[in-house]
Amino acid sequence: MKTLTLRHPIHTLDRRLLFSKGTLLTKETLDAFVHSRTTYSYRSYPLVSRGSFIKDWVSLLKMEPYVKFFPKREQLDAILNLLERVRVPIPIGLTMDYFKRYDFLTYAHILMVFALSALLARDLLPDFQEYIESSASGFTHDIGKICVPLNILRKTAPLTEMERDFIEHHAVSGYILLCYYYKDPEHPACKVALEHHERSDGSGYPQGIILNDPMVEIIAVSDVYDALIRPRPYRSAAFDNRAALEQIIEMAKNNKLRWDVVKALIARNRKSRPDYRELTIGTEKRGKPLSQNVYGIMVEEGDR
Repeated sequence: MKTLTLRHPIHTLDRRLLFSKGTLLTKETLDAFVHSRTTYSYRSYPLVSRGSFIKDWVSLLKMEPYVKFFPKREQLDAILNLLERVRVPIPIGLTMDYFKRYDFLTYAHILMVFALSALLARDLLPDFQEYIESSASGFTHDIGKICVPLNILRKTAPLTEMERDFIEHHAVSGYILLCYYYKDPEHPACKVALEHHERSDGSGYPQGIILNDPMVEIIAVSDVYDALIRPRPYRSAAFDNRAALEQIIEMAKNNKLRWDVVKALIARNRKSRPDYRELTIGTEKRGKPLSQNVYGIMVEEGDR
């Protein structure tokens, strides 16, 4: 982790302040923070024990385009069996309850990134323990959004620079929250929360590092894909599946996303389910252009 100056405060769901705005976050300060709280431990539980998560997750997977990823019941059962191995600290489940109640789009996004990253990890990660860790990390990657005001998360108009900064702050917030909940800055979920918006060419945030970690990159691709094909407050409609894949292919061509992960995603979209290593990607673009998309458009403070 690079040294970072926190641009916004970081707090838990129950508003316990962990770090103030302006704090210089170093490896040493974070280690001291985590170790000073080792006497406080959070009980963990398996995700399958939260019946509402499973019900909502299965319901969402029946919708296009995700239904094509799990055409057979045994494929869905394989992921459900994985859930029995995934345990998370109790505050993470409470945070999901919060998102479900107040920001369902974020809630659904987290569930779908979990499902998709678990599926791609089966194709890409030979180590089963890595597979489990990657899947669990998909469930916690956006937990830092509890530090973003709801009026910003749900805003339909273009964001101000400060509002955009608040949203990007969720990567650092999630990292610190998970370090706090797991009592371990080296936990894979912490790394994923911090780095899932980094890019292979170093153009991402919050650290601007060159991403080269299969586990993180699986979740990064899953995160981008779901953000494109699902509704968002800042656009009138979701991208159609073809247009979303074309956007992701373009990102891979520009060295922002990892090619083997992108190919695995495309292979899962094809009825023949080809081996992603032998996949040929065409150059013709047939996706439907999207109108009224204000993502990336910035306005001045007071200019609403």
